[in-house]
Amino acid sequence: MAGATGYGVIECEESGSRLLRFGALKLPSRASFDSRLREIHQLISRLVSEFSPDAVAVESVFSALNVRTALKLAEVRGVVLLAAAQAQIPSHSYSPREVKVSVAGYGGASKQQMQQMVSSALGLMTHPEPADAADALAVALCHAHLSRARERMARAMSIESPALTSGNRKRSIRIQPLQ
Repeated sequence: MAGATGYGVIECEESGSRLLRFGALKLPSRASFDSRLREIHQLISRLVSEFSPDAVAVESVFSALNVRTALKLAEVRGVVLLAAAQAQIPSHSYSPREVKVSVAGYGGASKQQMQQMVSSALGLMTHPEPADAADALAVALCHAHLSRARERMARAMSIESPALTSGNRKRSIRIQPLQ
């Protein structure tokens, strides 16, 4: 598995979302899978330490992938979720369709449409590259949108939302597993 692992960190306020950092971890193709997992864990741990996010969001494994790829993606997700759990940060998982509906308004949105919507939502002049990082930012935005919706619903029902008690500012780390 030689793909990149994208990540994105955003900050959400009532007025919208703001980009803090994004990128992709790409290791040499000769790197062992064990070393890839270790590097991903270290990356997430550093991001968690630096940004103190309120949540970590990951994309669920796409079921149409071949079994071998699906298992490797699940292992990457496990490393990401472990890093979040070690820092006692709640994690959330979203399907590719949920992300597309939340960010672009259409579950069949293309990669280009998603990049355009991510750029627009974060006020970027260019599309985030590489695509793995743009995907990661889309999942972070999805989590932000759904969290705000849950927050509004909780307020409307006069119920305190436990995930939203840390103030008006939210930081979210999103990881796009190896492709």
